Amino acid sequence: MKLSVIVPFYNAGETLALELEALAAQQWSQPWEIVLADNRSTDRSRAIAESYRAKLPNLRIIDAFERQGQPHALNTGIRAARGESVALCDADDEVAPGWVAAMGEALETHEFVACRIDTTKLNPPWLRGHDQENGLQQIWYPPWLPHAGGGTLGFRKTLFGKVGDFDHSLPCLHDTDFCFRAQALGYRLHFVPDAVLHMRKRDSLESHYRQSRNYAEYNVILARKYWPHGEPAAHFHQAFLRGWYDLALSLPRLRRQSGRYQWVWNLGRQAGRLKGMLIHGGVPV
Repeated sequence: MKLSVIVPFYNAGETLALELEALAAQQWSQPWEIVLADNRSTDRSRAIAESYRAKLPNLRIIDAFERQGQPHALNTGIRAARGESVALCDADDEVAPGWVAAMGEALETHEFVACRIDTTKLNPPWLRGHDQENGLQQIWYPPWLPHAGGGTLGFRKTLFGKVGDFDHSLPCLHDTDFCFRAQALGYRLHFVPDAVLHMRKRDSLESHYRQSRNYAEYNVILARKYWPHGEPAAHFHQAFLRGWYDLALSLPRLRRQSGRYQWVWNLGRQAGRLKGMLIHGGVPV
């Protein structure tokens, strides 16, 4: 088995069938499988998954019940994988045609890869755009390394054995942390533009705000973890203060729908940074 596609899911009844249909349309000359990791779903997700067994003979469904959270579901799915390499994707996104072949072939050459994100297919115009559309994302604080979303990563099982599990203590940004740890061991993260993932973004202002706030809070935690001892954190605090200034300047954008979503995202980022610094002690000074 060359490749295992890992799809963790929790109450994904509204989108899982669309992802499975996209996977059913994939073609690759090498043997590959799909591993669905059920993380205590209580809706119809499991029934939907079971209904695809005939259509997807390479489908396996496993239980990831011991702990709630995507890190555990990912770790469980990866350990159960029979492939030499794994490619991760989320149950609320859709892989584009050719994704499996592009990821699988990239992993024949590289040990650690990430695909390209497209936001035009599944989102309205005011929600489009992503940092991973044209290359890897870049973190703005130490260790200053590239990273990629967890639902876009692929790596060899041997790399996972050396890097270790996705961190259960990080319900958010466990993927970023994994990227940092892998690169610290000398594994370079390669961008695969021919492998495209259609990402579904949060479409309500409340969920948009909540996601941004959570990302920002856990960025503070990662900054504390990776910030070099003795290095000043002035630019981190300056960015936080400048964020409030930028929010005030951008108030006129609230008149437009796209502006409202961007403003709420920026507000969530500021609230998350504040929460992170108050609860977790900020970054080293």
